Amino acid sequence: MNHPALSSFIWSVADLLRGDYKQSEYGKVILPFTVLRRLDCVLAATKAAVLAEFDAKTKAGITPDAFLLRKAGQSFYNTSPLDLATLLGDQDHLRENLYAYIQGFSPAARDIFERFDFFTQLERLAKAGLLYLVTEKFAHIDLHPAAVDNARMGLVFEELIRKFAEISNETAGEHFTPREVIRLMVNLLFIEDDDVLTAGNAVVRTLYDPTAGTGGMLSVAGEYLLEHNPAARLTMFGQELNDESYAICKADMLIKGQDVRNIVVGNTLSDDGHANTKFDYMLS
Repeated sequence: MNHPALSSFIWSVADLLRGDYKQSEYGKVILPFTVLRRLDCVLAATKAAVLAEFDAKTKAGITPDAFLLRKAGQSFYNTSPLDLATLLGDQDHLRENLYAYIQGFSPAARDIFERFDFFTQLERLAKAGLLYLVTEKFAHIDLHPAAVDNARMGLVFEELIRKFAEISNETAGEHFTPREVIRLMVNLLFIEDDDVLTAGNAVVRTLYDPTAGTGGMLSVAGEYLLEHNPAARLTMFGQELNDESYAICKADMLIKGQDVRNIVVGNTLSDDGHANTKFDYMLS
């Protein structure tokens, strides 16, 4: 299944939401559930090893965080024995178990769901009698890395963001800048940097977006550099005031396997999250 077809299939969850949710609210359910399913699939292969390590380090009184990240082989982990498949086996306690499962994520990943206000949506879905149906739908979508690599998953998520923006007329400007506009900006940004655009040069550049929104500019800049010089590395920094946009940006980075510690929430002017930090480039 190509990425437009996969994103359309995921978006078809909207058929379940129709009547209980306004169109402009579909993304509040679909985006965080997509993130949850992707993380669920990415961690599946190392889940047993992570749980064993967590148990051993906890019993030994050792702070487990660094060990769990290494065992997971990712920038996040989950210490809950649950996953989406096992959650479906206990329909009567699905909401409570989903809460527990999300609380088991490492802080950076858990922060995404909190900024999405995901618990409120779980409560709302439960009251509407939709929680099991939506969870079941996502549990049967194969987002394992062997089936969908990070690059393709990133395209799928970007397509979902675009769909969300198109039907959220009142906030579309906050959520989506056309990719062709961003690509032009990125092209102009790097056009005179011969070192970074010369294939094979293992150079490192830093890029900062002080009004990151959903991360579109950072994302396209990363893709542009990878396309022109795979040996180069772009370290991305960003800050975003709106909780939902911040959650989408951070989720997009996490889904693509990027470090999310440099993406912070808050007002850039009154609460600079990257004070006294210097960057090679700034784009906004």
